[in-house]
Amino acid sequence: MAALFNKFQQAVGVLAKSTTFAKNPRQLQFEADINKLFMYTSYNRLGRKAEETDAEEIIEMAGKASLSEQQKQVQENIHYQVENFCSLMDGILLPDVRKQESVSQSTSPPRRRSGLTFAIGGNNAFPTSDKPLVPETKPLTLAEVSQRLMDQIGYTLEIKPSVIPHKDAGQGCFIKGEADVGTVLAFYPGVIYSPAFYRYIPGYPKVDSQNSYLITRYDGTVINAQPWGLGGESREAWTGSYKPAVKTDTKTAENGSDRLWKALSKPLEGSGKVKEVLERRNPLAFGHLANHPAKEMTPNVMICPYDFPLMEKDLRPYIPNVCFGDSGEVKMKRFGSFWFRTGGKNGLDAPVLKTLVLVATRALRDEELLLNYRLSNSKRRPDWYTPVNEEEDRRRWS
Repeated sequence: MAALFNKFQQAVGVLAKSTTFAKNPRQLQFEADINKLFMYTSYNRLGRKAEETDAEEIIEMAGKASLSEQQKQVQENIHYQVENFCSLMDGILLPDVRKQESVSQSTSPPRRRSGLTFAIGGNNAFPTSDKPLVPETKPLTLAEVSQRLMDQIGYTLEIKPSVIPHKDAGQGCFIKGEADVGTVLAFYPGVIYSPAFYRYIPGYPKVDSQNSYLITRYDGTVINAQPWGLGGESREAWTGSYKPAVKTDTKTAENGSDRLWKALSKPLEGSGKVKEVLERRNPLAFGHLANHPAKEMTPNVMICPYDFPLMEKDLRPYIPNVCFGDSGEVKMKRFGSFWFRTGGKNGLDAPVLKTLVLVATRALRDEELLLNYRLSNSKRRPDWYTPVNEEEDRRRWS
C-alpha cells in the first residue's frame, strides 16, 4: 500500500505543475487542489486491497479527466464516506423502536405508544415552525458517542492543547486512532453565508477582527464556525444564533472608523429560515480547530468543498451547518445516483448545502491535524504564520 501511495504522491506533484491547467492563477490553484483531492479520495475508495494497476488507472484518469469530471468524482467519493459515517451515527444514537414497543406491550401502559411516537419523541408530537421535530435519541454524551464511533471506524477526534510551539496556538484538533490518506476526518461546522449575505456576518465589515473561525471556499461561500463552538450534548433545533463578545480598547478613544463599523455591523440573529435539527454530539465536527503548521512542520489535511444534497434528509442531522438566508443552497442536476451542479437543462433540480470537509493527505495516527491556512499575502499576517508555500498563497488570493 505504501508503494502505491508513493505513486500517487509523485503524480500529484507532476500534475499540479501541468501546463494544461488554467492560466488564471486562482483557477490554476483551484484545479490543482481538485486534482489532488481526486487522487487522494479515489485512492481511499480503492481500499487497502488495492492493486498497482488500480492505482495506475486513477493516475492516468487524473491526467486526462476534465475539471468537471474530477469534481464529480470527488463529490461522489466524499459523499460515499459521509453516507457511511451517518449510517454508523444512526446505529449509535437512534433507539431500537421494535425493542421499545416490545417493552411497552409487556408493561401494559395505560396508552400504547406507536413506533412513530418513539421515533419522533413524545414531546414533539405536534411540531411547529419554531419547534420542529427532534427525534428521540439515546442519552449518550459526546464523549461516549465519540468512543463508539472510534470502535467502529478506527478513529475519532479529540480536542486538547496544541503541539504548535507558539503562545497563540491554544487548543488543537487531534486524530485519536488511525486513518488512511483520502479519509474525511472532519466537517467544518457553522453558519454558511453567500457573498450576497456578507453584510450579515457578525462584525461586518471587519468580520475577522474578533473571529478566527471564518473560512472561505473558492466560490466565495463563507462559513462561520464560531457559533458551533465545541458542539453540544444533544440533538436539537439549531439556527446558529449567538452573540459574539465585543472587545473594546479602553485606552483609546473611539474614532470615526470604529463608529462606522458599529453602525454597519449587524449581529447574527438566526439563519432566517426554519430551524434545522442537528446532532450536536458530532465527533467529527471540529474542522475549525485544526491549526496551521509551524515552521518545519507539514500539513496533513486539506480543505475539500462538499456540496451536500439536501434531498438526503436522513443524513441531514449529521451535517453541522445551517444557511443564513438561502446562501448555502444551490440548484443541482441528477446524474445516475448522485447530484451535481451543471449548466444543462436536462435532469431534476435538487438543492445542496455548500459545506467543507477536511481530508487526510497521508496516513495519520494519533497526531494533531495541521491545515495550511493559506492566508493572503496582500495583508499583514500574524507573527505565528509561516507560509507553507508562498506561491500557493499568492495564487489562492490572486
